[in-house]
Amino acid sequence: MALIFSGGWTWACFAILVGYCRRSKIESALLASSGLAVGVIVYYLFKFLSPVTPIGRVISGGSEHDLMSRILFWGIAAFIFGAPVGIIGNLARTPGIAGLPFRLLGPLIAFFETSQRLSTEADLQGLIVEITWNVIRAASAVVAVVFVGHAVWRWRARRSRPEGPAQVGASMKQH
Repeated sequence: MALIFSGGWTWACFAILVGYCRRSKIESALLASSGLAVGVIVYYLFKFLSPVTPIGRVISGGSEHDLMSRILFWGIAAFIFGAPVGIIGNLARTPGIAGLPFRLLGPLIAFFETSQRLSTEADLQGLIVEITWNVIRAASAVVAVVFVGHAVWRWRARRSRPEGPAQVGASMKQH
């Protein structure tokens, strides 16, 4: 879990999901920002209290001053960037093709970030890390394909239906 939550894509996807679940753009922005800021505090507190990674390598927990500076820096960044990402999540609620680019943002961020990490960090991290990042990449690609397929399917289904009762009556009169 520490490996997964150390990536920025999980935080971005959380903010997108929060925004998606709210009807109001203002609520989406405020709740995503607040949720990310609280998440940063909890993440660094747990990381400070448990300085052993799940892979078994011991890392330095750092000092309380280091902890506070990380919480402050990343907490402020999360609060600032959480608002626009929450609004993007809210825009992902837009039905059909119009909301598709906003829905695709989460999987694209996950794919891009893990691809970058694989090309720069995987050799230093070990096999478990490489496998985890490849699984995340594959899952994000599958999710993106499902989102596109669903949007296209819904679009085609709407195009094949009659527009409304007036046109159904008009087409019946023609026969």
